[in-house]
Amino acid sequence: MGDIRRRSAVVLGVTGLVAPLTLALTSAPAQAASCTTQVGPYQKQVEKFLGRPVDGKQSTADCKAIKAFQDKHGITPDIGYAGSVTWGVMDLMNKQKAVGDKPNKDGKCPTNKGRIACVNLTLQLSWIQDGNKLVYGPVPVRTGRKGYVTRTGLKKIYWRDIDHVSSLYNVPMPYSQFFDGGQAFHSVGLSMWNPPGSHGCVNMTTTTAKKYWSLLKNGDDVYVYGRKPGT
Repeated sequence: MGDIRRRSAVVLGVTGLVAPLTLALTSAPAQAASCTTQVGPYQKQVEKFLGRPVDGKQSTADCKAIKAFQDKHGITPDIGYAGSVTWGVMDLMNKQKAVGDKPNKDGKCPTNKGRIACVNLTLQLSWIQDGNKLVYGPVPVRTGRKGYVTRTGLKKIYWRDIDHVSSLYNVPMPYSQFFDGGQAFHSVGLSMWNPPGSHGCVNMTTTTAKKYWSLLKNGDDVYVYGRKPGT
């Protein structure tokens, strides 16, 4: 993120551009071919998720389906191996879907602050609520990886820059809304399930970042809680 100026030259904390689960990469078989024939440790779970015949055997069609999923979400190596990272992303997707329209069912995000943006690191979900009323979301987000965790606690949006560019990474960070040092909501051109995660920012799709931009303003509360597995 680099230097951020808020009407005066104030140097703030540094975070990165580039939140699902940070998972240890299970060693996949070394193979020159583009698609592996080997059965992965999560073969049946992955087959079920993808709607493939659940037989625990790696077929050519299984491998192509797994590889397509890996390519879509930036999972490497993308050789169609049903390893821990691939299954971790799928498992997270299942858990996110199960939340439905009740992301604050556990009551962990404050309901006495009026409009507030909530971030559940454990499930990699964010939403905006006003008291007990759900205003927008929940939507998948991409938060900090190991060593660059998105900091937890109650915060406030203090600076917004619709066309922000990171001076550290020299990359665009559209619709940036900063809430903790250099950590901000902003859009990225990546899958929200692209491992291992960001350098601290809460990454969003362009659609979500635009919506957050329209619904939030300086001074609005942000509450970050939970812990991203692997961090």
